Amino acid sequence: MNRTLIEAAVALADTLQRENAALEALDLPRATALLPEKTAATARFVALQEAAATAAASPDVARAVAHRLQRAATENRRLLERAMLVQGRVIETVARAARSQAQAPRYGARGTLAADRRAAPLALSARA
Repeated sequence: MNRTLIEAAVALADTLQRENAALEALDLPRATALLPEKTAATARFVALQEAAATAAASPDVARAVAHRLQRAATENRRLLERAMLVQGRVIETVARAARSQAQAPRYGARGTLAADRRAAPLALSARA
């Protein structure tokens, strides 16, 4: 593993760790904001890996960086799956609440039951 490739791997691992911290805190907007940086770091790492030069760093340094990158990527995957699960549960909860609200009796200004009318349409939007 050459020096440039190690630097790219470290940059990618740093980005993954920042995204992991945001995902751990369920700060999805902050995690999403890191996507362009993560995409660029991944592309740079893959390109350098494919065109690796013959000048190699010490095997210990290469092994340590590879291990760090693997740990960060594994944790990133786990946290992304968790974030998607939590986001799905939030959407289910909101949808369930909207359905139950639509079926609840409605009262008018004088405290009597209001005329039976259909619930207004409800739209939800979720961004991860």
